[in-house]
Amino acid sequence: MNNKEEKIKYFIYARKSSESEDRQVQSIQDQVDELQKLAKNSDLTVVNIFSESWSAKAPDRPVFNEMLERIKNGEANGILCWKLNRLARNPIDGGTISWMLQEGLIQYIQTYGRGYSPNDNVIMMSVEFGMANQFIRDLRVDTKRGLMAKAKRGWLPCGSPLGYIHNLFKTKGNKEIIKDEKTFDLVRRIFDVMLEGKMTPPQILEMANKKWGLKGKMGKPIARSSIYRILSNPFYYGEFEYPRGSGDWHMGEHEPMITREEFDKVQFLLRNDKNSTKPKNYDFAFRGPLYCGECGALITAEHKQKKQKNGVVRNYIYYHCTKRKNPKCSQKSIEEKKLQVLIEKELNKIDIPDVLQEWAIDILKKDNNVQAISRNHILENLGKEYKEVVDGISGLIKMRADKEIDSDEFKEEKLKLVKEKARIQKDLLDVDKGVNDWLKKAEEYFAFAENVKERFRIGGLSIKKDILNSLGSNLYLKDQKITVDLEKTLKVIEKMATESRRINEMFEPQKGVENKRALRDLYSQSPTMLPN
Repeated sequence: MNNKEEKIKYFIYARKSSESEDRQVQSIQDQVDELQKLAKNSDLTVVNIFSESWSAKAPDRPVFNEMLERIKNGEANGILCWKLNRLARNPIDGGTISWMLQEGLIQYIQTYGRGYSPNDNVIMMSVEFGMANQFIRDLRVDTKRGLMAKAKRGWLPCGSPLGYIHNLFKTKGNKEIIKDEKTFDLVRRIFDVMLEGKMTPPQILEMANKKWGLKGKMGKPIARSSIYRILSNPFYYGEFEYPRGSGDWHMGEHEPMITREEFDKVQFLLRNDKNSTKPKNYDFAFRGPLYCGECGALITAEHKQKKQKNGVVRNYIYYHCTKRKNPKCSQKSIEEKKLQVLIEKELNKIDIPDVLQEWAIDILKKDNNVQAISRNHILENLGKEYKEVVDGISGLIKMRADKEIDSDEFKEEKLKLVKEKARIQKDLLDVDKGVNDWLKKAEEYFAFAENVKERFRIGGLSIKKDILNSLGSNLYLKDQKITVDLEKTLKVIEKMATESRRINEMFEPQKGVENKRALRDLYSQSPTMLPN
């Protein structure tokens, strides 16, 4: 604990939301109880307690904002909370806390595992706030990973096509796709009529709707566009692409409706149908994370062929707004090569050389070693508490054996001690895990930024997609320019990258051992690298 000569006044802040992000977090009252105990044991002055049931994924929490305003008014200059992620899981609130700490409005932040002062390395706090924000993003990633795993097992994760349904008797995530007895044979009949080659898809559609009584998933007649989707969907012969547009194909475990040969013949017939649209086989590197900066709709891509006067056919890929939110959106399309140049310019902002990456990790590890002293002190205290609880359980058993207490008293007291034992065990794990997690995340961030521009430039499709998805949230394309809301930690790295380029210009080329040593010394002297 860090107790300044000038007594710090603390606000206790406890938060828990009902969303999935906080399912494993202690209740608000439990947090308050533990923090009050921590304040008493550490002789900390608490002047008020703030608590709220509110998600920290977005800014504008009323109680949190009130607490910060009262700190600005001088009522307190310290915060006592369970973990940093109780204060913020979004970059705006995290940045506000970091700034108030650096400006001295907040003199100290004490959590159950460690403390933070204005003189601490700002990189570490940025990493921890970045981790809290990343946790929310990871929930989405974990869901995506689960869907990908299901696809690899041969089951389409999203909605099943007409003619099939999910087996409702299976658990969520394991629902197999089976035949829909109401529609399977009718959809098969669509393929049969198409294979005869005597009717066009619109004619088959009219027959299916009016004579067969075939209905779509919502119980309505099938639309014209749906008949083409059915006839060109590989799922019916046993394969599916997931995610759509990724180029990743999976062999399904569902029962095929037609054979591959029948499907190929249908595609031949569709190509000769002037009303059909040939399925696209192109994959697009930058479709998905980009949004239109004017209307906020997704950016999509399309392939175009242009035939020159000399007969040569050239292929182009253009990206443009889907205009689903605003059909009158004025944004124009941009060619993929030009878009890649724009992305490379953004990546250049956080691109760091290997010597900076090595230096930064060394600094964080040294800081971790310093914090280990405080961490070991906490572990020692928790160990003593754990031993007292275990001794209490043993004594309780002896009292029951000697009939000093009855069965009800024994059960009640034992339940309290067992709960306390479980709580201490969790805290023991959290103290170590928390430090290891942020250090691991820091290494991942700096490894990501190391020569990222070059890796993006020469990398394949999957590498480009991964880098773009990891760059940050809110990637916008507007007026042939890209804006990116970088992750909190990447913003710190961006400042470091700019400073490193200024320093590195004095040491070109950067190959010799002496130059590397000189660079590391200059990094350590730079206030931008290590703000105080």
